[in-house]
Amino acid sequence: MFVLGAALAAVLATPAAAQQTPATTFVQAGRVLLDPASGKVEAQKTLVIQGGKVVRIADGYVSEPGGKVVDLKNSFVLPGLIDSHVHITSQQNPNSRLEEVTQSSAEQAMVGARYAKKTLMAGFTTVADLGGDNEAVFALRKATALGDVAGPRILAAGSAISVHGGHGDVNGFREDLMHVLRPGSVCSGAADCARAVREQVWKGADVIKITATGGVLSNTAAGLAQQFAEEELEAIVESAHRMGRRVTAHAHGGDGIVSFIKAGGDSIEHGTYLDAEGIALMKKNGAYLVPTLMAGDFVYRVASGPNNFLTPAQSAKALEAGPKMLDMARRAHAAGVKIAFGTDTGVSAHGDNAGEFGLLVKAGLTPLEAIQAATAHAADHLQISSVAGRLTPGHAADLIAVDGDPLKDVEVLKQVAFVMKDGTVYKD
Repeated sequence: MFVLGAALAAVLATPAAAQQTPATTFVQAGRVLLDPASGKVEAQKTLVIQGGKVVRIADGYVSEPGGKVVDLKNSFVLPGLIDSHVHITSQQNPNSRLEEVTQSSAEQAMVGARYAKKTLMAGFTTVADLGGDNEAVFALRKATALGDVAGPRILAAGSAISVHGGHGDVNGFREDLMHVLRPGSVCSGAADCARAVREQVWKGADVIKITATGGVLSNTAAGLAQQFAEEELEAIVESAHRMGRRVTAHAHGGDGIVSFIKAGGDSIEHGTYLDAEGIALMKKNGAYLVPTLMAGDFVYRVASGPNNFLTPAQSAKALEAGPKMLDMARRAHAAGVKIAFGTDTGVSAHGDNAGEFGLLVKAGLTPLEAIQAATAHAADHLQISSVAGRLTPGHAADLIAVDGDPLKDVEVLKQVAFVMKDGTVYKD
């Protein structure tokens, strides 16, 4: 027993550094966009990674004994992509309305695990989930952070703050069923809306998402204009900011956009009817636009196609709003509004997120600007610039690799060949 005790003491006395020295990975990149904000492509660099972070950038192709080498000499390497607007626990399909009343929170989390993996494999290492069941999405956020589920880093809003009867409330079912399904984030009046914000923060929201206007996929013929009163918007924004949360607004109608930005809101999702006044206010306040062009394109194609599964109320709004979004993004970009990449995936299919790049280029962005929107600008928008959006020392080792040059043909981002998140290789 004395000998055993002495041996144990010797083990415990081993310096902590000797026991915990992190393994080193050397990513040898043929071409690499280390900091998309600079637009500078560098050649023959090695990213030295320890503990899930980039610790240094070396010239040439280097390695050390005992280290792991990742050979990307024939690839174009860039930071992991960021999608600022997804719904990771669901996806539109002909059974969507049935799933609203049959899937439990646990089932939604399991469905979300499948979609999270598809998203990660597509090269998106960070997403913001803007509207979903609290229990399901917060559980999935934790599981991906722990590595129990393969998926992107998730910032989650949980249930959206919505008006009674508006977009974000439960619509189109039996009244008794709607009372059961209605989330606690539905509110009326300034005081009640402040309560809803505080409760969402208490329940775990990273960001507050509100539905400032009507929406295409709410099953009600309530239009796409402003739904919150000005005093409600002011109460929401003030309450969120006091609790350290940014507020982003689902907003189609120009009136709702202007009222939300005047109330101090931080960003606009969709922005379909963004007008000159809204553009001027967004520029003045430094608010971000997340255009979600894929969502507009998707709902229009479904509503106008032979296999339309949308309800009559949804179809009417899809046909009205969908075709207007590309021109809106073009005008906003030309005017200098800050743009962050976001798709509203869950409306369209998970894993297809990179389709947004081509639409952004159609709206006038250069390929570099589109990539910046999905890296440095999205990180700034989500306030995670110290973690993601770049491959410089201290940042998370989130990186992807593609064949070809995305600065010449942004469509190559639809075919991501390699994915690393937090230093772990998920696709090779």
